[in-house]
Amino acid sequence: MTELRDKGMAIRRRVLGSDHVARAEAQKTAFDEPFQSLIADAAWGHVWARDTITLRERSMMTIALLAGLGNDGELALHLRSIPNTGASRDDVIEALMHVAIYAGVPRANHAIKLAKEIFAQHDAAQEDAG
Repeated sequence: MTELRDKGMAIRRRVLGSDHVARAEAQKTAFDEPFQSLIADAAWGHVWARDTITLRERSMMTIALLAGLGNDGELALHLRSIPNTGASRDDVIEALMHVAIYAGVPRANHAIKLAKEIFAQHDAAQEDAG
């Protein structure tokens, strides 16, 4: 691995969690390995690992962009990762309010519904654990 890949994988584990990254790595095949390498290097190594802005800020931008584009699967992944980035539920609703104005109310409405479901699942899991 390169230094960039190492840096990218470290930040990916920090944001998405080691379990998620381990599952993704275990499911990697020869077919999708080039794509997985691209993600590790470009998204996580080049972008997320930069220290210009905080992980919280990157998280909010990512959530807003994914919601605005209607990328629900990736949006759910990043909504689940907010405890790892320092973002709060208040941050999420603020980002989604921007989505409503700049990308459309239907996209924001759907993203808010998804966030509520994910937060409810998280809360239920916390109650079961505690």
